[in-house]
Amino acid sequence: MPLSAFDSTASIEDEVNQKILSVSEDRLQGFIADPFREIAHLTNLPLALVLERIRLMFSVGTIRRIRLTLLANDLAPGALVAWKIPEDSLHAAFDFLFQKDPFSGHVVIRSTDPAAAGARYRLWSTLKVPQGFSIQTHCELLKGLIGAEDYRIMPAKGIFTLGVGHIRRKTILPGSKSPRAAVMHPVAIKTLSEKQWLVLKSLKEELTLEEIDEGLWEKRASKIGMSSQEFFSIAKELEQIGILGRFSTFLEHVKPLYDGKKVTKFNALFHWAVPQGMEREAGGQIGRFEILTHCYWREAGSEFKNVNIMAVAHGKDKGLLESHKKAIDEHLESVGIPVSYTNIFWGGRSEIKPSEIFPEAYKEWLQKMGLDSSVISNF
Repeated sequence: MPLSAFDSTASIEDEVNQKILSVSEDRLQGFIADPFREIAHLTNLPLALVLERIRLMFSVGTIRRIRLTLLANDLAPGALVAWKIPEDSLHAAFDFLFQKDPFSGHVVIRSTDPAAAGARYRLWSTLKVPQGFSIQTHCELLKGLIGAEDYRIMPAKGIFTLGVGHIRRKTILPGSKSPRAAVMHPVAIKTLSEKQWLVLKSLKEELTLEEIDEGLWEKRASKIGMSSQEFFSIAKELEQIGILGRFSTFLEHVKPLYDGKKVTKFNALFHWAVPQGMEREAGGQIGRFEILTHCYWREAGSEFKNVNIMAVAHGKDKGLLESHKKAIDEHLESVGIPVSYTNIFWGGRSEIKPSEIFPEAYKEWLQKMGLDSSVISNF
């Protein structure tokens, strides 16, 4: 069927689709036994219609992936990494991280005022390294492989906001915020049993088109030779441990869609440096703002004028995003949180993929790259 046949039913501008996406992007927290039925319930739409529209949007690429996300910072050591790369090697380094490093997730080329702190760090990536292996050692390996001059590792100490909801955020006005401060999720590595890892791996896998239906998790349980009852019980254990994120239909929000439209155009990484000891309070206040998809406590170091709170916002209008940032700055001032430095890094070329977090995947990658896992594990 030609793509034009889907124009009225797979578009992000379709009213029914907007209603579905406003829920399915980031409103289904934790483990839900029947996620598509829950979407139907929360949108007050027939289940058959919800399934039909999600399948259509997935088929044409409006939805780029569907999966249950994890709070992977609690499962594998993770960090945001800023890379200083020679300009003529920038895109080749980007390609390597996206195509050949399964542990790099979001890969973005960013720019800012050339006079700003850290302006030469143009390539940014999220990184997860499975338990038993070292982020520092992995970055040293990547440094040689991509020709980096330097890098800065910025682990998350706390998470204040983590979600997507691009459709829902399209109409949010500058200054819109929760009535309460965001609660920080402290990052701490969790130890899981063999069965918990087995279920977690099944939960993490992206859905295929055929799986967009009722009975999703029952079929996944059967696939790994486990009863639905045991699978659901272990999934609830994982939820209680606090490592399950949300069941989400991720939009293709960077590249043009099948009809030429884009979900977002600008990707802003906001930086703030607040006094030591006020990071939790500052992150809680910044994380209240509804425009933000991510907000973390990260220590960026002297190269970035000791920035320690970072947040991300997306939108179609650069000026509007700057207005959102101004509203946050004014709020910080109003509640007595001093900011010694602030800046925006704007995203350009960008690719997104889930990071691998399983030790066996790391060993396989090392073997593929001709490296000895016994030499660099537990480094």
